[in-house]
This record gives sequence, structure tokens and C-alpha cells, in this order.
Amino acid sequence: MSQAGIDATLKGTFATLPRTVRGRPIVINGDPKGKNFIYTNGNYVIIRDIENPEIADIYAEHAKETTVAKYAPSGFYIASADISGKVRIWDTTQKEHPLKNEFHSISGAIKDLSWSPDSLRICVAGEAKSEFAKVFHWDSGTSVGNLTGNVKSINSIDYRATRPFRIVTGSEDYNVGYFEGPPFKLKSYIKEHTNFVNTVRFSPDGEVFASGGADAMVYIYNGSTGDKVGQLGDKAHKGGVYALCFDSSSKKLLTVSADKTAKIWDVETTSVVTEFVMGDQVQDMQVGCLWQNDNILTVSLSGYINYLDVNNPSTPRRIIKGHNKSITSLALSSDKSTIFTGSFDSHINYMDAASCIDDELIGNGHANQVTDMVINEDTLTSISIDDTIRFSSVSSKSYGSSIKLESQPKSVDASGSISVVACINHLVVFENERKISSLPINYEALSVALHPGLTEVAVGGAVDNKLHIYELANGTLTEKIKIDMTGGIADLKYSPDGSMLATAGTDRKVRLFQLPNYLIMIDSNAHNARVNTVAWAPDSKHFASGSIDSQIGIWVAVGCSPPKNKLFKGHPMSQLNRVAWVDNNTLVSVAQDCMIKQWKISY
Repeated sequence: MSQAGIDATLKGTFATLPRTVRGRPIVINGDPKGKNFIYTNGNYVIIRDIENPEIADIYAEHAKETTVAKYAPSGFYIASADISGKVRIWDTTQKEHPLKNEFHSISGAIKDLSWSPDSLRICVAGEAKSEFAKVFHWDSGTSVGNLTGNVKSINSIDYRATRPFRIVTGSEDYNVGYFEGPPFKLKSYIKEHTNFVNTVRFSPDGEVFASGGADAMVYIYNGSTGDKVGQLGDKAHKGGVYALCFDSSSKKLLTVSADKTAKIWDVETTSVVTEFVMGDQVQDMQVGCLWQNDNILTVSLSGYINYLDVNNPSTPRRIIKGHNKSITSLALSSDKSTIFTGSFDSHINYMDAASCIDDELIGNGHANQVTDMVINEDTLTSISIDDTIRFSSVSSKSYGSSIKLESQPKSVDASGSISVVACINHLVVFENERKISSLPINYEALSVALHPGLTEVAVGGAVDNKLHIYELANGTLTEKIKIDMTGGIADLKYSPDGSMLATAGTDRKVRLFQLPNYLIMIDSNAHNARVNTVAWAPDSKHFASGSIDSQIGIWVAVGCSPPKNKLFKGHPMSQLNRVAWVDNNTLVSVAQDCMIKQWKISY
């Protein structure tokens, strides 16, 4: 099929939040100019504008899950690391971020890294069989000393920014390692903590460094000698300390904790200046932080990024919300102004399509992965692996009633007053949120589509590889057509004018049927893997597909013979889960990478 005449341009990316795990600290870092901040999730490194975090740049060149990324003090390079022990050094000045060097540094996951102040050396630390930390020249990989001595995983490492150069480590053997160099060698192990040391950081002037641990303690040390000079309170927090960060003056220190608070301390007096209570839920634990110029950021266990306000400690001045787990479902409000997304971890969020400001629905939602969603007028209908269907309010952005289904739901569609749910063992019809019929099936439904005329329902089977067409009358389904396919149907959609049906196949096929006789107009294996989703443009002339192969397909169904298409890389290294049209020239896509992308499509 010809690809001429179709073009797709990325309009914007709403980035994933940091990937968090309970009990583990995460690292976020700022660039030397104070413009951007950086963190990781999955195989990606995310760079966001600190004043306008809707502006994001995604680095997607790691083959394994990333763990930490930091700017060189020069600002020209970023070093990012992953669970395999690999470090990649790449350029920040060019849009393509060309790779400058790559090294396999330790034998396990890297948890933290730090640059020397001259941007010539990098030290890394993490999990390994024996050698838990290394320091090397970034351009050659040549070792610059020996950071051995720890007997357990190292959680944190930092390089002193002033002479004489020092490196400190914080380990799960409860010790803080203190190294002199270069070339670096162990001077002492500092045995103050009684549990894991989660974080160590030098002050910008190098006069002191601090360590924070799972024992809720924070200690202050002399930066030149490693001698302890103080501690913050009897205990700095009521729970483990996961991260800490000095301000640019080196006089104040920010700490965050599992006790769901963040605190600013006066380093000289070791007294609390400001305390921020971030909430009372498990997801409000604070696991990372960054102090960059006037911006004070913390990361909650939920992944939400909080901009703290010292003048109003009770309320962050801004919270960046979104997803940090795979986005599995997608729906647009009737006026197309709001994007609703459901995730692997049960959350449903909504985002203004123009401003990209994201928030979450109010109230108690699903208890497991949100499998599918559809919006009809003011009702958001969602289904979940928790075997429920919910009818929620679009206008009030709040969860609604929950109804238990007879078997696990896989797909849902709605139009007018009718909703149809395809479950593994049943097809269920609702009218005005009330169940009116349930039809047992034996082919494990994967997908369902409701004709806009409310006259028929299409269902894709998983076991029998058939397309089932049912007549819908008075809330009752009666099967009238079976069409043999060469694989299961992962998704299917009627065109808005009701004249066609597009299907996405587990056999990597995209098919287009002409109604009423279901004549095949397109039967294409253009994708390289299972096709997960299809969606129609409002004009019923174009539709889109999304696949496990990370590609989005744009198909012209009307006005050319044969129909033409174009496939392009939508979400690199990630499978597409859902696509939807804002208008005839704007497409939204979501994927396993937790990103929401908008595309400009021209023909």
C-alpha cells in the first residue's frame, strides 16, 4: 500500500512520572543552569522543564530498565544507568542526543551515580556480586582508584564538588564509606547508622556532607575529614529517610521520609526551619527530592512530584500528577477537550487536552487494572480486572457506582442509553446503568463494539478466532453472523457513520469491513506484531491502529483505491495500548511506557 500523502508529527508528550517502589529511594537531578530536572522510568530518561513541566524530552536508548540519570556539571552531557550495570553518556545540546560513550561498570543494577566537578570522572554504585562501586574517566573508562570494601549493596554515592576531592557511599551494610583521591582509596567506614543508609550528599561548597538512613537518622560530617560534626534532632523523622538535598547556599538541607513529611533544616544549628506534612496515606510517603534554585521538589510514593511552598507548608504550590505505571485504557470527553486515562495500577486520571494539566478522579475507584473505558455524554464507563463496571461522572470528575459482573470484563462500548460489556464468559447489556440482559458465551470475548445506530453489536473471540455479529433489539442480543478470522480480535470499532467496522488482530492483521454485508475492504499485515487497538476519526474516512511493535498506523478508508496507510514509530521500545482521535487531524496515543502523546496527522 502506498504511504504517500500521509504525514504524522508529534505535537507533544505528557511524560510519565518517576517509577517508585515502596522501601526504595529514587534519584531526581537538576541541570546546572536550573532550567530542567531529570529522572527515570522503565527504559526511559525523562527531562522536564522545571517551570513548565508539560515540556518534556524523552531519551529512549537504554535496552534495560533505567535507574538513575544525572547532568555533568558542564551541562553538556548526561550519564544514565540501568539495571544491567551499564552507563551511557550522551549529549544534551543536540535534539538527537548522540551517544558519546557506553560502559558496563558493575555486575548489577546501578542505584546512583555522580560526576566529578570538572565533568571528567563518574562514580557509580549499586548491586553487584563483589565490587559495588566504581569510579572511572567518562571518555575512556579508565579506573580512577578503588572503591571496594562494602559487603552489601550501595544505595547512594556522591562526589565532592571542591578540592580535596572525596567520594562518599551509603550502603545496606549500615556504613558510610569515605574515600580520598584521585586515585581513590578507602580512608574510613563511618559506623553511625543502625539500618540501611539510603542517601549521602555533599553540600555544594563541600564543607559538609550528610547521610540519611532507614533508621530515621540524618548525620552531618566534615567534608574534608569525614568526621561526624552533628545530627538532625534525636531522630530526623519518624520513619526512614529516603533522600536529602542541600540548597545552593549549603546552609539549608531538605530531607524526605517514609513518615510522609519533608523537612528543611538549618545545617549550622541542626534545627527544623519548615516541616511539610504531605498526607496520611501510604502513597504520600516521600521517596525523592531536589532543591534547584527557588524550586523545592519532592516525589511521593505515588510518583506525584510536589513543588513545596515555604510560605505555605500545608499545601504544595503545584503537584505534577499523571501515571507511572502502564496506561491500559483511554477515552475522550464528548467535546474532546479532556483526555481520560486508566492504568495498570487501577488509577483513572484526566488531562486537559490543551494545557496538559493532569489530575485524578475523586473518590474510591477500581481495585485493579483498568481494562477499558468509554465516554458517552456525561458518563465515563470503565471496567477492571476487579470484575466490576463503574459509571462515573465526567463533569464532576468523580467515581460513580460499581456493579459486580459475572465474569472478568475485557472490553466495553456505549452509545445513547446502552452499554455493552464483553466478558470472558458473558455479554452483558446495560441500559441507563441498569443491567437488562446477560448472554453466556464459550469463546472468551476479547473486544466489543456497539453500532452507533444501536442495531447490532460486534464481538471479537479469543478462543474460536471468529468475528461475531449480534442483532440488538429491546436489550437482547441474537447472533446473526460469524466470520472466520486467522487470529483473535483484540479491538474493533464501528465508524461514526455506521458504514464500516475496523478490527485489530492478535495475528497482526488490520481489517476493514464494509457494512451491511461485511465485505472485506482492507486485510493487511503491515504491523509486525499483535495489533492492540483501532480508532476512527470523526469523519469516518480515516482510522488509526496501534501495535505491540510500537508503531501507529494511519489508514485512509475512503476516497482512494486501493486504501493507503502509513506506519510510524509512536512509542519507541513500548507497545501501543490505545489510540483515540481529538479531531480529524489530531490523534492521542497511550502505551506501556506510561506516556500520553498527541500527534498532528495530515493527508
